Amino acid sequence: MATMITRQNLAGLIPDPVSREIFQGVVEQSAVLKAGRKLPNMTAKTQTINVLDMLPLAYWVDGDNGFKQTSAQAWDKKKLYAEELAVIIPIPEAILDDTNYDIWGEVRPRIVEAMGRKIDQAILFGTGKPSTWRDSIVETAVHAGAVVTESSDLFSDIMGVDGVIAKAEESGYMPTGIMSAVSMRAKLRGLTDQNGHPIFLANLQGHASYMLDGLDMSFPMNGAWDPDEALMIVGDFHQLVYSIRQDITYKILTEATIVDPSTRAVVYSLAQQDMVALRAVMRLGWEIPNPVSAYRSNLEEYSPFAVFKGAQTP
Repeated sequence: MATMITRQNLAGLIPDPVSREIFQGVVEQSAVLKAGRKLPNMTAKTQTINVLDMLPLAYWVDGDNGFKQTSAQAWDKKKLYAEELAVIIPIPEAILDDTNYDIWGEVRPRIVEAMGRKIDQAILFGTGKPSTWRDSIVETAVHAGAVVTESSDLFSDIMGVDGVIAKAEESGYMPTGIMSAVSMRAKLRGLTDQNGHPIFLANLQGHASYMLDGLDMSFPMNGAWDPDEALMIVGDFHQLVYSIRQDITYKILTEATIVDPSTRAVVYSLAQQDMVALRAVMRLGWEIPNPVSAYRSNLEEYSPFAVFKGAQTP
């Protein structure tokens, strides 16, 4: 009688539906998604958001019977582009057979970590970002001139009237948080105000929570942070919005041929080499709405984020 591998035979290899759990894991692993504002899930590859582009003006009336002037209000559109983040993890079936613990259970957290790192690198610094995505946070701040370079007076660099926090405020935004390279912790620990009080405070009631000028600080440890690009990013992270087109989904591949994306040469033939592979895919898009406000109207000159660069940073 002919036999075959059934779904029941593969029950130990096929992961349970854990899209929601894994998405939450990506948010925890990604400093950007954790700090940003999540929009409703996308229903197509692109999603348009309306952004305030022009404010109405008011005018004084000249005399008792003077003419009242007219004004208008306008909105512009910005698009989020859902791009795909994916990975395939192949493994010989013999290894699975010889292992007495859940291989895929060990692999999934590392996939989550890798995806969080890629998301942060693309959004913060533009590293490896899809061509449809907008300029990164650092690129946007640099273009707007919202950059402070480290000097011998670290206190003024951060807290002064021309400091990095003030740069974000000058754009008409109240900063909500700070992301920083972990190397800044050592520099900040000994920093005091004019009265000798430390300005870098630890919340003893929280878990590894630090504050600077009343703003929560985070130190991404997923390997995404590039200290050559920025030592700190200060800004209104409510202006960083993202939307999910597809939560992380998993699929076990058993008959696929895996090729090198560059050369198209065959790397693995799963069926011929007695291998299986776990494929993980997610899709998301992001944007900085940066709407016009009464505080400023030339959007090209303003950014919700400001960047503190090291002295040796080009």
